[in-house]
Order: sequence, then structure tokens, then C-alpha cells
Amino acid sequence: MKPNSRCTTVVLVTMALLAFASGTSRAQPGADGKQRPATETRAPAPLLVDLFVSGEGGYHTYRIPALVVTKTGVLLAICEGRKTSRADHGDVDIVARRSTDGGASWGPLYLIHEEGGDAKTTIGNPCPVVDQQTGVIWLPLTRNNDDVLLTSSADDGATWTAPRVITSSVKRDDWTWYATGPGNGIQLTRGPHRGRLVIPCDHRIASIADRRKSSRSHVIYSDDHGTTWQIGGVTDFLMNECAVAELADGSLLLNMRSNRGVHCRGIATSTDGGLTWSDCTNAESLVEPVCQASMIRYTWGTAGDRSRLLFCNPASASGRQHLTVRVSYDEGRTWPRSRLLYGGSAAYSSLAALPARRAALLFERDDYTSITYLEFDQSCLEENVSP
Repeated sequence: MKPNSRCTTVVLVTMALLAFASGTSRAQPGADGKQRPATETRAPAPLLVDLFVSGEGGYHTYRIPALVVTKTGVLLAICEGRKTSRADHGDVDIVARRSTDGGASWGPLYLIHEEGGDAKTTIGNPCPVVDQQTGVIWLPLTRNNDDVLLTSSADDGATWTAPRVITSSVKRDDWTWYATGPGNGIQLTRGPHRGRLVIPCDHRIASIADRRKSSRSHVIYSDDHGTTWQIGGVTDFLMNECAVAELADGSLLLNMRSNRGVHCRGIATSTDGGLTWSDCTNAESLVEPVCQASMIRYTWGTAGDRSRLLFCNPASASGRQHLTVRVSYDEGRTWPRSRLLYGGSAAYSSLAALPARRAALLFERDDYTSITYLEFDQSCLEENVSP
């Protein structure tokens, strides 16, 4: 890819990386190592920043990233801090870092919630959503993949309320293992359910012992700015961790990790704000190795612009690698443009839209040894494509 005024490609061979960032006011090396003049005067965005590194900060491993931008533009990078091993269950806390300058620098690691000291209590599955009307950040979590907790912040993530247990409102009696997200929730912006907060989730049921066959996706929602929460629609079986996006007509698209054995994502739609879901179909163009993925609304198609959804996952049928971002212009029916962001080992991720036609990604890489922040411009996805 040739450099242009909005996108400089940097290849770091030793890290098996193909990443994209803004241009700079200084000459930059191209993929061939030769210096090329820069034509962009805006300061460069951070290209690749390891925010959580295994063995640092008192934690053995960091996993399950969630990235969110507050109403005032503060970036919050949230994840699980696993104290003694990288196992899914054990002594696990929810930790975070904040950026108040658009990702140029990051504050220190801090604790959002933990329970039991050194006890093997798993606090996990962060799935934040920002109420754009109140500015409050709502953060659902799970305790031991059983109870559902809810904390919130009214100061851009600097402080958090003591979590309250909402299990009885959002979990049915025959549901066993339960996860919120992970990734991010959304707030609906149009139609009769405008203002509704929606959190993608998944669960298993007691009557089916096989964990894969027992798994389904569902959503929970709030119509009163996070005060109370209810169970929304439940999908077919064999679906798992999911991401949700609002479509231009006010319907919802659910994009799911699939246990069908077909190495692609599952999708379903809702026309009633997430109260019910269509039958799940296979999204054959979205190849996956069975892993979490991220999907967000990026642009709405107003003022002569295009409608855009972004989707990111390890686009490989053979393993968690080749982290790829894709763009859809037709509300998720097709994904015609894509870019490889990281060619090596990569797993869970979380996308966020930034100002000035930029986007950010928080993702696990290199066999879960770090959670990394990456920025890229829209132009990196759409060179030579008119709006």
C-alpha cells in the first residue's frame, strides 16, 4: 500500500505486524525502508501501545479487553487482571487505564473492582456502555460467571460506585454459566426505543450438559438510564459471545461467536429493540477460529457520507491470528473492504470510534502476553474509495 496524506503504513517485521496510523510532520520510512516526505501536519497518533503486559502491575496475565470513549472524549481501556495464572477462573479483578488526551498518553493501572482479596473469585467479562444523555458509564460484570454485577461512573471512569447485584433481573432460573459481553454495549439512537441501553451477553442452560450445545446469545437492556435492567431476546443454541450494533432503520444486528463448527460468525437481527431475535444464520464471509469479535457503528451515512459498520476478529479458520478489521456499507450484509492489523497471534478485541475519522482498537496479542492499543484512520480502510 502506498502512503498518502492520511495513512502511513508501518511494517514491523520482528513483531509480524501490519498496522496503520496517521501521517506525521516528519519524514517517515515506508515499507521498503526508504524515507518518504510526510504531507500531514497533525501530530501522529500512537501506533502501537502495550497498555497491559503480563507480569506487570501485580498480575500474571491480562485478558478480555473493553475499550470505550466517554461523552467528554476520555478513553477507558478496561480488562481482567488475572493474578496467579492466565486461566479463565481464579483470582481475577477488573482493572483499567485512562487517557484524557485522545490516546496520546495513558494514566497508571487502577482497580475498578475485586472481591475476596486472594480468594479465587472471578470478576470478569467487562462490557461498558456510555449513556450519551447523562454521561454515566455503566459497567456490567460477572462474578464466577454466575452472578451479574453492575457498577457505574459519573466522572469519566475516575471513580466507580460499589457494584450492585442484578442477577435476579437478568438471569433465568435454568441458566447456569453467564457472561456479559465482553466488549461494549450500545445506546439506541432512533425509533421507539431511543435511549435504550443494550448489553450483549451469552449463557448456558442446565438441561444441556455439553457446554457448546448449551450456549446461546442474549441481550439485557435498560429503559431508565441504567436504574433497572431486564432480559431481552434469546437466540438459537450454539451461539456464544456476541456484539451488537444499531442499524440505520432502527433494527439491531447481533454478531456472534459460533459453535456450529463452520468456522464463521453467526448473525441475527431484531426489529423490536432486542426483545426478540431472528433465526441465526452463518456469515460465511466472516471467517473465525471460534473467538470473540468486535463490531461497532462507525458512521451513520448522513450529510452525504456513507453508512459504515466496523468489524474486527482473528480472521483465520486455523487459529487465533491475522487480526483483521472490515467495513460494511450496507448494514452488515456484506463486508467488501478489509485490512490486516496484526499478522501474528491475536485474540479478543474491542473497537471504538474516535473523532476526525479515526478508530481505535484494544486487542490481545502474542499468546495473551499483552493487551495493546492501536489507532488507524478511515483512509487506511478506504484508499481510493469515494464517500
